[in-house]
Amino acid sequence: MHSSELREFYKKTIKERIELVSAFSDLDNDQINLLKNTGTLNPEIGDKLIENFITAMEIPFGIATNFLINGKEYLIPMAVEEPSVIAACSNAAKIARKSGGFTAMSTNSMMIGQIQITEVPDIMGSIKVIEEQKSQILTLANSVSKTLREMKKGAVDLEIRILPVLKKTIIVHLMVDVGAAMGANVINSMCEITAPYLEELTGGEVVLRILSNLTPGRISKAEAVFKAEDIGGSRVVKRIVKASEMAKYDIFRAVTHNKGIMNGVDAVLIATMNDWRQAEANAHAYASMNGSYTSLSRFSQDENGNIVGKISIPLAIGTVGGTTSNVPKAVIARKILGVTTTEEFQSVVAAVGLAQNFAAVRALSDEGIQKGHMGLHSRNLAIAAGAKGKEIDMVSEILKKEGKISMTRAGEVLAEIRKNPGEHK
Repeated sequence: MHSSELREFYKKTIKERIELVSAFSDLDNDQINLLKNTGTLNPEIGDKLIENFITAMEIPFGIATNFLINGKEYLIPMAVEEPSVIAACSNAAKIARKSGGFTAMSTNSMMIGQIQITEVPDIMGSIKVIEEQKSQILTLANSVSKTLREMKKGAVDLEIRILPVLKKTIIVHLMVDVGAAMGANVINSMCEITAPYLEELTGGEVVLRILSNLTPGRISKAEAVFKAEDIGGSRVVKRIVKASEMAKYDIFRAVTHNKGIMNGVDAVLIATMNDWRQAEANAHAYASMNGSYTSLSRFSQDENGNIVGKISIPLAIGTVGGTTSNVPKAVIARKILGVTTTEEFQSVVAAVGLAQNFAAVRALSDEGIQKGHMGLHSRNLAIAAGAKGKEIDMVSEILKKEGKISMTRAGEVLAEIRKNPGEHK
């Protein structure tokens, strides 16, 4: 058995790493050649972006259509492996545009940097001195970024928190307006540079000094009307409202409800090379801030009998920095999206999340999620079974017609088609 302890693996060339992985996993030549193909990503760039780089991973990249947001037309780039996501999102946007599309907005770009000061001998005295030296602390924090200073952004305030369960501990929040950036690196630098000064002021010891991925001061909202006549009538409207009420109060439903939102949000963030993991943690934490986990969106019936969908979601997305400019297809995705400001970007993503969520809730409230989802999934099964070209659609159609959408049946259908091709033209 090979050992996974590959000494100084990070110092190896990409070619050497692939050779080591291939030997460990017994890869054949075809598999090795696939690893060597990094597509549009220059392997030298990939090797600088992450450690132990061996290749680039392709995710299907598609376009959600029909989006009208704040009166502007958008095509939405989405990178996702789930078959039904883009189709459902596009359909929801098509319905919403009949009522004028989505209205959306974002609040300011405020983020939080946390500095944990432990072993503080005098809590109340330390709080007082921190408050007295607030201006000096903010000046020190802002010394790390000339760009933010020139934009009149940066650290703008302090918040001091005491958690009774953490003895002799003060938590200082740096409130930072990061402008067009996601903000992680600059906030971490601000926390690092102010930490020694806070130790000096309090006589304590700083342990953690890092941003928080929870951004209650950076919220994006979107709203849209979905006409009853376009979604199956009053019966479906009432069922959507009931489903929304359950998501508001029941954590088991709320998690799945919010996952439907993140299906859309994550796909846009991956396509544009933004931090979707941060977005996930941020959204789910925000959904719990009032003491119990709840849904991030609401669906209600208006006076005309139509559905009004609203979403409020924390989003910390950058239009500058990070890997957004280093990965060629991410650059193209940004160009397709056509956003010019962070606020616009966040507003668009909120609208996508609402569209994706509405599509899922509507399907659940009407025909059930499996009919459409599994219908699209049938193509994946056909491909996995070995279908090629026209065979893919032929297998898919038979599976959907039979209602037997499984890998086993896909293989059987493909064998039947190849045995009797004339019967399936």
